[in-house]
Amino acid sequence: MKEKNTQKRKDEQEIEEKENQKLEDYGQMTLEGNQRHRKIHLLSIIGEVEGHENLSGNSKATKYDHVLPQLAQLEDDDSVEGLLVLLNTSGGDVDAGLAIAEMIASMSMPTVSLVLGGSHSIGVPLAVSTDYSFIVPTGTMMVHPVRMNGTVIGASQTYEYFDMIQDRILSFVSEHARIAYDQVKRLMLNTEMLTRDLGTVLVGAETVREGLIDQVGGIREALRKLYELIDEKKAE
Repeated sequence: MKEKNTQKRKDEQEIEEKENQKLEDYGQMTLEGNQRHRKIHLLSIIGEVEGHENLSGNSKATKYDHVLPQLAQLEDDDSVEGLLVLLNTSGGDVDAGLAIAEMIASMSMPTVSLVLGGSHSIGVPLAVSTDYSFIVPTGTMMVHPVRMNGTVIGASQTYEYFDMIQDRILSFVSEHARIAYDQVKRLMLNTEMLTRDLGTVLVGAETVREGLIDQVGGIREALRKLYELIDEKKAE
């Protein structure tokens, strides 16, 4: 009996160590200590979304090549009942961000996002990719055109390519939020707010009024909504 208890404590310690390592490496952990015993996976998208090129070691980054396999594993795990996505990102690689957003949007389990601090640029599609979205009252979202870095070849094909990228972002946001394509484009190409750039910055309730985010709220509201979506799915 004593040996069984010792082994049990050892197993629990190993599980806790793995969870702590996962949180440290990927900003991910499993929440299952709630009264309803719901198993929720927590995904944090923090800092800049990293693409094919590595960012400097001093930068906070979310690596899409780490996130995508984790999301695939979650989809294949019948014991996980819901996904909570926490966002505080300045944006980053467009293709990487859209890849994560498309993956989240295609998951069969209920998903909820919560914008903390900010969800700018490619963070906008990430925030609206879930079944339901929240933003804290002081949270911000910046909608702006795709920026061109480095040398730009003065050819019509170059600009057509950037238009195509912007169209992908506009289409995704309008399909997954309560906002029309033309309205997102208006926010993206706004010339009145940012003196040296195009775009719009929205704070808290403004994102809800524009139709980007579903509701203003914090972690309490986000988890409550996720439990509700899980219960609805179980009742089907």
